[in-house]
Amino acid sequence: MTAAMEEPSPADTVLTGLDPEQRQVASNPLGPMCVLAGAGTGKTRAITHRIAYGVLSGAYRPDRVLAVTFTARAAGEMRTRLRGLGLPTVQARTFHAAALRQLQYFWPQAIGGPIPQLLKQKAPVVAEAGARLRLELDRVVIRDLAAEIEWAKVSMLTPDTYRARAAKAGRSPADLDLTAMARLWETYEEVKTVRGVIDFEDVLLLMSGILAERDDIAATVRGQYRHFVVDEYQDVNAAQQALLDLWVGDRPDLCVVGDPAQTIYSFTGATPQHLLDFARRRPGTSTVRLVRNYRSTPQVVALANLVLQSGTRRAESVQLQAQREGGPMPRLSQFSDDEAEASYVAAEVKTLLSQGVPASEIAVLYRVNAQSEAIEQALSAAGIPYLVRGGERFFQRPEVRQALVLLRGGVRGDDGSEPLGKLVRDIVTAAGWSPQRPSGGSVLERWQSLNALAELADDLGGADEHFRLRELVAELDRRATEQHAPTVDGVTLASLHAAKGLEWDAVFLIGCSDGLLPISLAEGPAAIEEERRLLYVGLTRARKHLLLSWAAARNPGGRASRRPSRFLDAAASLLGPSARSAPRATAGPVKKAAKPRVCRTCGATLGSAAERKIGRCADCPSTYDEAQFEALRAWRLHVASLSKVPAFVVFTDATLIAIAEQRPTDLAGLAQVSGVGKHKRDTYGDAVLSVLGGADPEVAAEECVAAQQAGA
Repeated sequence: MTAAMEEPSPADTVLTGLDPEQRQVASNPLGPMCVLAGAGTGKTRAITHRIAYGVLSGAYRPDRVLAVTFTARAAGEMRTRLRGLGLPTVQARTFHAAALRQLQYFWPQAIGGPIPQLLKQKAPVVAEAGARLRLELDRVVIRDLAAEIEWAKVSMLTPDTYRARAAKAGRSPADLDLTAMARLWETYEEVKTVRGVIDFEDVLLLMSGILAERDDIAATVRGQYRHFVVDEYQDVNAAQQALLDLWVGDRPDLCVVGDPAQTIYSFTGATPQHLLDFARRRPGTSTVRLVRNYRSTPQVVALANLVLQSGTRRAESVQLQAQREGGPMPRLSQFSDDEAEASYVAAEVKTLLSQGVPASEIAVLYRVNAQSEAIEQALSAAGIPYLVRGGERFFQRPEVRQALVLLRGGVRGDDGSEPLGKLVRDIVTAAGWSPQRPSGGSVLERWQSLNALAELADDLGGADEHFRLRELVAELDRRATEQHAPTVDGVTLASLHAAKGLEWDAVFLIGCSDGLLPISLAEGPAAIEEERRLLYVGLTRARKHLLLSWAAARNPGGRASRRPSRFLDAAASLLGPSARSAPRATAGPVKKAAKPRVCRTCGATLGSAAERKIGRCADCPSTYDEAQFEALRAWRLHVASLSKVPAFVVFTDATLIAIAEQRPTDLAGLAQVSGVGKHKRDTYGDAVLSVLGGADPEVAAEECVAAQQAGA
């Protein structure tokens, strides 16, 4: 055998350096495959090498592959890695980007005419829909209602089917009655139609509809893409799964990758069941478990495993095996209040900086964004630069957009006579950069963004002397498309949700107390387990240093009513006995859990908001007088007609039933009925009591509306 014959083929070279499980994923590019990939186990490396091996071995044509994931940043990272493997033409996109591209191409053929404009923000349309229904909605409520519409649409519901499904799921959007929520959604769709726009969920739903109804278009799409890879498959919702099924058809070449332990977006409609049931739905599936963690030290991995394996769904997840050398033990610290906790974080960050850990490699993670305020104040007081992740995207910041305009304008004047980094700094001085770093605040944030561009120019220009301003502008345009932002020098502050997919050398996880982890709003075993997974995600972001903390009280001198997170109980062997969540004398008295509301007829626990409002479960018979209830409905209908508002704006069905069942005799009693606030008591109270007392509903309605108009 000659030496040339002994040389590995290009396809085999791609497998070099992969561990046995990654190699199994990469070297079997055909047929259905399910990859259960734990945190930090190199899943992106495995699937990009799978694609590369498939192309180089002749199993794939690069233009017939579609890789999909969930964020523009993740898609950009995948494209970068594929380019590095010599595959610049392989498509790696988000679900929405891939669907939108197809919709734009096929719309003239399937629908005709120009495609509607894509709605970038739901809030203005939700606000207009609310105004049409005479609902008073503030900015926060509008945001929550927009999120509820997104959940309903990706769950493939309609305004007609929404109520039953939402009640079963126990949803209570911004405390709006489910009937009112359905009507708001319906009106939102009407406003969109008038404006001639579609939203992001429509992109998925419309493309699915076209593929389902047009066999010729479905055949074209399936002829174009024959091999599919889906990353972060645990985050798939019903609408995305439906579209994926239509893309793939009955072909076998589908590889899905995900981690049930990192399912933290169920509130958006995501479910890990698509991942967990994949092998059952696709016979012949090869299942591979990636368990070797290359990110974190054995000490961090051990803590993460303990937290996860003490949950109720541990059998679904992988037990990580650390591959790095050892590091410091994770620490748990207790403080009297949030201010003291923040001061501790700032002091520890200073210590890490003095030890040579870059600020960009340090993160402070928390459950809710409101927790960042105390940390921001403490870091500012200590003169430590920071950036808050989850806000405005880097390339959308005004100073970055201005800098890009200036850099484009400077391309013709670049004669190569000075270093690229110096040239960029000279140009972006007009956007606010200066040789002296500002002390803090928004001026510092602006400077950090511009300095990140300059440092990127240093790196790229230093690596290639032919890389000049024209090439830099092209590179920044590409990065903007892929949301691949340059590193900004500063400690990262981020919520646990925003931190998913990222990693740092040092992670501070603050607020590790019950009420924050798990959040007090989490009700039921499924919601509690998702909070456990959220903590697990936070723990596995750390490479080496992991510092956990909690505060007994919110404010200095406040009541010490908090206790450590129940999720840390199982980790007391690593963190010490202070991790146990049992109440201790130093923590002050623990507030008793609220007693669950039960049905006044059968005693069963009430699940939905509507049941709790009425005080009776849906299965039990009503206890109101039918004639009296019908009189109230007739009065409400007449008031709504005279006022030109939907009936539920006067009173929802649930509130009307509660009034009929409780039969208040005065305004004070009426105010005790759930759903009757001060405004509605003052506006409708006397009329409601008169109808309950036997007055004619239409006369009472006319007098009520007349009194309102006179008062106005």
